[in-house]
This record gives sequence, structure tokens and C-alpha cells, in this order.
Amino acid sequence: MRFISDLDRRLFARVAAGRLRGAHPLLPRITHAANHGRLWFGTAGVLAAVGGRTARRAAVRGVGALAAASLVSNTVVKWTVDRRRPLLEGVPLIRRLAKQPWTSSFPSGHSASAAAFATGVALESTGYGIAVAPLAAAVAFSRVYVGVHYPSDVLAGLALGVGAAALTCRWWPPRPQTPAQARPRVSAPALPEGGGLVVVVNTQAGVGLSGTGLTPAEQLRALLPGAEILEREPEHDLGPLLDRAARRAAERGGALGVCGGDGSVNAAAALAAERGLPLAVFPGGTFDHFALDVGVPAIEDTVRAVTEGDAVAVDLARVAPLPGDGPGGHFVNTFSLGMYPELVRIRESLEGRLGKWPAAAVAIARVLRTATPMEIEVNGRRRRLWVLFVGNCRYAPEGFAPAYRERLDDGLLDVRAVDGNQPLARTRLLAAALTGTLGRSRVVTTRRLRRLDLSGLHDVDVRAFDGEVAPSPAEALVIEKRPGALTVYRPAEPGNELAQRARTAAATAHFRRAVLRR
Repeated sequence: MRFISDLDRRLFARVAAGRLRGAHPLLPRITHAANHGRLWFGTAGVLAAVGGRTARRAAVRGVGALAAASLVSNTVVKWTVDRRRPLLEGVPLIRRLAKQPWTSSFPSGHSASAAAFATGVALESTGYGIAVAPLAAAVAFSRVYVGVHYPSDVLAGLALGVGAAALTCRWWPPRPQTPAQARPRVSAPALPEGGGLVVVVNTQAGVGLSGTGLTPAEQLRALLPGAEILEREPEHDLGPLLDRAARRAAERGGALGVCGGDGSVNAAAALAAERGLPLAVFPGGTFDHFALDVGVPAIEDTVRAVTEGDAVAVDLARVAPLPGDGPGGHFVNTFSLGMYPELVRIRESLEGRLGKWPAAAVAIARVLRTATPMEIEVNGRRRRLWVLFVGNCRYAPEGFAPAYRERLDDGLLDVRAVDGNQPLARTRLLAAALTGTLGRSRVVTTRRLRRLDLSGLHDVDVRAFDGEVAPSPAEALVIEKRPGALTVYRPAEPGNELAQRARTAAATAHFRRAVLRR
């Protein structure tokens, strides 16, 4: 310890005596900007405003990691390790802060916040992480440069920040930056400027103005001037409009497109598979799970795939009732019975008054308090379950927190259930979620199957397909896979986000000029 302390002081003195060209007044200003996390909140705001979906996820994870690192460093470690700040005799007056900190020197809270934010961003996007890293490094070095921390304080803060960011993965696994694997399919037609493409835009799916200032329908008209764009009005049902679009696409020998959330994609996918049409998915919902898994996180990605004719074949999952026992259906992501459909039903009834996220919180609290297990037969075995989840292909991670898929063509159903016979199952499930140990919870069982038979559903009122709740009148259901049944447009190679945004801006300017000429 004596050796480390001496080395610390020698390195601090060396930095204090150093004359780095261009470092002043830049580093003191950077360290001041990072006070109370202002620099990182501002950076997160910029990422969310000018970046795409990936940038927004990176900003949210970065802020979450920063909050965790600040909590641990400033309220736990600093009060446990009481270390005096360095003496300022060797630090030039021009570098010193106007107001010196009085808390423990170990660890550097600024360094912990900087490392946490930069690492959190990098976990979601390597590119944005590389862009933020030099700023984080400058903040960390500035703490020694202005004389308020020893180098070991900064190193400890950096380690703590990286650890805090890594810990967020236990609760919110980062989505892979490469799309899920799927079978290549070369039969999808290339549609230059969208000729032959008929797109239904679900304006009720939560889509609004894009970063270009255009609605999704206007953006599609700008990027694909040859496509036919049909907008769903609030008073119209989505099904008939999709059916009309599918007929028009088949007549033109083109493709069916849909812009909306996962529920809209579900409805369009069933029609596209039935009519033998390739499907163009333009993300426009709140979560867009299918679009992210298939590799089209932005409208521009789908546009590029459509114009170049790049597509893949993915699995569909089919839910078939007994003859005369109610409607069946398909799903591209998930199917569920039990607490989750009830949660969605309550949330949808409240979100008009409370907003989506407060309504979700109220729905979770209400369902955890009032729900009762359902008793059904699963593959001929009587089970008492809180929730039954069925995924189209294997989801990651393990446990009851499915986030993403690594393949879209594995021919399997991912079946997960919360056992209603386990004592305190709801409490244990909630505790596992809060501690990030869902993958090891004994109340959750997981199976990978090709077919699932469900019966005894007379007491099950609702079911959920891809996040949309529907009545469940059937007494028995068979869930099975349709391997490679759906052709979906996807770029052959991941696109450059900056280049995509430049192309979008050019198309938007062209579209606005055309509108003005009219």
C-alpha cells in the first residue's frame, strides 16, 4: 500500500507540473460541465434527438448506468473510504477549481459517471460508444489535472463505472448489433422507387413525426415515390385495408408493406404468407420487436432492401383451434395466456387517461394483487400456471424476460411458464426480476418444442398475439410452426446510419420541393 501511495503522489505531481498544450482552459471547463452529470444528460439528449432507435436505447442505458454508478460511488464508497484530497501546492492557480470539493477523494465520482455512461452507450452501439469515449476520458483525466483527485481515485472510479454499466445487463440485456439469422431467399422482387409495393400505414400505432419532420406516410412517399401508400383512418379497421392492399400487390406482381407496431405486422404477415407475397416491414410502433430482430430498425433499412430485392425467409407460428371452436391465428413474435394478456388489457383501458407507462405501472400492480392462476392442460398434462408464454423461435436470455432472438428460422417454439403450484410464485418472480436472477428462478420452466397442445381453456378469457389482446373462446388450441413460411425484406448488409440519414434528408428535401410546386 505504501508503494501505491507513493506512486500515486509521484504521478499526481507529474501531472501538476506538466504543461499540456491546449489543455487549458478546455479541461477545467469539461470537469465543470460534468458536475451533477449535466454533461452526460446533455449528451443523452442529443443522442435521443438526432440519432435513431439504437441511439435512444444507448442514451437510456447510459443514463441508467450513470445513476447506478453515482449512487454507489457517492453514497456508499465515499463514506466507507475516507481519503483526503491531494494537496494543491503543485497545481497552478489557473487550473484550480473556484470551489473545492469537500467529500472523500476515493473514488472519483466524475470518473465513475463518465465511464458508466460511455460503457452503457457502447453496450448498445459500438459506434456511439467510440464517439463518447474520448469525452469520458477527458473528464477522468481532468480530475487529476485540476488537482482534486489522485490517479488511483480516477482508476477506481473508472472501474466502478464500467462495472455499473455491465450490471445493467442483468435487468436489461443489450440487443445484439447484428440481426437474427434467417434463411436467404432470392425470389423477392427488386422494386426500384417502390414500384409494385403497396404499403398500409397504421396511424393508430403510435407513430408520429420522424426526425425529418415528416409523418411515416410522407417519409415513405419521399423515399419510395413509386409505391402506393394507404393510410388507416381512425374510424377504419386495419384488416380490410390490409386485405385490399394484399390484392393490389398481387395484381401488380409486387409486395405488401406495413408501417406500424408488432400487432400490425402480425396481421400483415398472415396475409402475406397466405397470398405468397413478400412482406416489407417499416418500423412504426412503440417497440417494433419483429423489425429489430429481422434487421430493419429504421424505415431507410427496409427501403434499401425493397429497392435492391434483398430478403430472407422466416418462420411463422400458427395457432389452430378445434373445428368450429372459434378463430385461430398466426404470430411472428409471441403468444401468451394468463397474467400478461390481463396486464395488457388493463393497461390499454387506462392509457388514454394516464399515458402508456403510468398505465403499465398501475396494470402491473393491479395484476400482481388480484390475479389468480389458470388451470389448463399442456400437452395432455394438467398444469396450474400464472403465465404461459410461447415464442416464435428461441428467445434470449433464459428465464422469464425474453428480449430478442438470434435466429428466426430454427423451427422451434420457445415455451416458458410460471408455475402456479410454487409457494409465493408471484413474489418470487418479482424478486427474481428485481435482482436480475430470472434465469435461475425455480418458478419458471422452459421448453423448446415443435408443437404445443393446449386444452381445458374454458376459464381463459383472453389471449395475446404479438402484444395485441383478443378474446379466447376456444376450448383447445394447437400451436405449431410453419418453417420459412414468410418472406421478409432485409438488407443483405447492415447500412451506415449516417449515410441513411443523409439519403433520407435528400429525399425529404426533394419531397418538400415537389409539394411546394403543387
